[in-house]
Amino acid sequence: MKAGAGVRFVQKASSTRAFAKVAPHVVPALDRAVHRLTRGRVLLSSRMLPGVVLTSTGARTGQPRRTPLACMPEADGRSWILVGSNFGRTGHPAWTHNLLAHPAASVSWKGRDIPVTARLLSGKERAAVWRALLEFWPPYATYQARVEREIRVFRLTRGQG
Repeated sequence: MKAGAGVRFVQKASSTRAFAKVAPHVVPALDRAVHRLTRGRVLLSSRMLPGVVLTSTGARTGQPRRTPLACMPEADGRSWILVGSNFGRTGHPAWTHNLLAHPAASVSWKGRDIPVTARLLSGKERAAVWRALLEFWPPYATYQARVEREIRVFRLTRGQG
């Protein structure tokens, strides 16, 4: 898929360190507000990338945590790939800790709440998905190059098992 000028601009901007400092504070807050106001029908960030609002269980608190995230929907229509890039910041995002502790979660996808089970990808499976992710959103390569940790990649599958 050939990216338009607007998408290429956003990809370039989102690869900068300045974006990594500002975006984690601004993008999720805007997404949550718009998602709530539109009753789950709209995520602002999904104008560039598909997105979900992940509801996971807090690893330490046990409380529900809602996090707007970019995702890569898979062709089967039953699963999504989530990337714990944290915009190329040093630590893993909190939602990844939550999924490791409590893989049963839900996503709001196109206005519908869908129960899912999360699985951390590793080895050859992760490598294959990572290649697809880099085609889907090239800035992930910049994020990975910026940090020493391996960025966590999860597959969320419909249903809870």
